[in-house]
Amino acid sequence: MAIYTEQEAREILEKAMSFSKADACVMNLGGSESGNIRYARNTVSTAGHQSNQSLAVVSSFGKKSGTATIDEFDDESLEKVVRRSEELAQLSPENPEYMEPLGPQTYDESITYVEATANVTPEYRAEVAANSIKPAAEQDVTAAGFLDDGAGFSAMLNSNGLFAYNKSTNVDFTVTMRTNDGTGSGWVTRDYNDITKFDAEEASAIAIDKAVMSREARAIEPGRYTVILEPAAASDLLGRFRGAFNARTADEGRSFMSKEGGGTKLGEKIVDERVNIWSDPLHPDVPASTWSGDGLPRKKTQWIENGVVKNLAYDRYWASQQGVEPVPFAANMIMEGGDTSFEEMIKSTKRGILVTRFWYIRSVDPQTLLFTGLTRDGTFYIENGQIKYPVKNFRFNESPIIMLNNLEALGKQVRVNGNLLPYMKVRDFTFTSLSDAV
Repeated sequence: MAIYTEQEAREILEKAMSFSKADACVMNLGGSESGNIRYARNTVSTAGHQSNQSLAVVSSFGKKSGTATIDEFDDESLEKVVRRSEELAQLSPENPEYMEPLGPQTYDESITYVEATANVTPEYRAEVAANSIKPAAEQDVTAAGFLDDGAGFSAMLNSNGLFAYNKSTNVDFTVTMRTNDGTGSGWVTRDYNDITKFDAEEASAIAIDKAVMSREARAIEPGRYTVILEPAAASDLLGRFRGAFNARTADEGRSFMSKEGGGTKLGEKIVDERVNIWSDPLHPDVPASTWSGDGLPRKKTQWIENGVVKNLAYDRYWASQQGVEPVPFAANMIMEGGDTSFEEMIKSTKRGILVTRFWYIRSVDPQTLLFTGLTRDGTFYIENGQIKYPVKNFRFNESPIIMLNNLEALGKQVRVNGNLLPYMKVRDFTFTSLSDAV
C-alpha cells in the first residue's frame, strides 16, 4: 500500500533525516494508488492498477546541492539514499540562487481527499466503459475513452523543522466519439476529486450528440467571428495565460506582464472589467494542496480584479532579490462567471462559431501572449440565434488578452482540468485558415 498516513509519513521522514550530515536537507515523500480503463473501437483494450512510492532527498553543503531518490524505506535504504545525496552535493557546482529551507509553517487543512474516490473498484470502471460504449454503438458511433482514478499523498520534512502533508484523490475522464462514416467527431472531458459527482452516461451522451451533429461539416471562409467558447476551449487558452503571472519573467522584460521601459503591469487594467480571476486551495469545487512545492502556505489569492492585475507570483529567491514577500504560484484558476445561459448566448448571436475545444496550441509571441492552434471535435456555425450546421475546423491566431478584452457575455462556471471557468461569448476571434481534419 503506497498511501501513508500523516503519522507514518512523518516517521519515515524523521528516520531518514536522522542520518543527515549536511548543512541543510529537504525530503519529499510521496505515493499513489491508481486504476484505469481504456477503450477504443467500442471495446475495452486495457485496464490496470498502479502503486508507486518514492522518497527524494536534497542535501546541501553551503550552496552546493545533490538529489537522490529511492522507493525502499527500511533503515539501511534510507541511510543509503541520504549518503548518496550528500556525495552528489559535494560534486556539484554552487547554485547562486540557493535558498535556505523554510522554517515551520502553518497550513490550512486541505479538502482534496474523498474516500469514495479512493475506493473505486475495477467493476465501477467497467461500468463506466459500458455506459459509454453501449449508447455509442446504438447510434452508429465509435467510442474511444480513458478513465483514470487514484489517491495519493505528499509529505515534506526539512532540517529547519518544516513538516507538511497532503492527501488527495482525483478522477479524470475523456472520450472521443466518431461517427462510423468518418465525418463527425465529438469529445468531452470530466475531472473531479469526488467520484460521486461524475456521470459517465451524461458525459458520453454529450460527446455522442456532438459527433452526430458534426457529420459532413461544411467549409466556410476564415476570418473574424463572434465565438461561443465552451469551458474546455476557454481552458486551453486561459491555462497558458496563467504562466504570465510569473513576477521574474515580468521584471526581466520577458513576458506580457513586462512594461516597455521597465517595470511590470501590476496594478494596471489589462482586460475587461468583468474579468475576475483568483486561486483558492479550499474552493469546494476545485480544491488543491494548501502548500506549494517549496513549503510556502497557499491561500486564496486574487490575480485579476475587475480587469486589473492584483498579484504576481514570486518564488522565494526572486522575492528576496526584489525585497517582497514570496507569493506561491496558483494551484488552480477560478474565473468568475456570469448569468447568461448557453442558450441565451446562442440566441443573441447573429453570426458566429461555437467551439467545443482547441488542440495543438503553440506560442507565437510570448510578449503579446499570441497563440496558434486548431479547433476540434465539434465546431458549428451559428446564424440568427440558431446552430445551423457543422463547419470544418479552423486554425486560429489569438491572444487570451485580446479575447478577454472582447468579451460579450459570461455564463456558468464549469470545472475543467482542475480549474473553474465559465462559458464565454467573445467577438472578433481570429480564424486564419481551414483544416481538413475531422
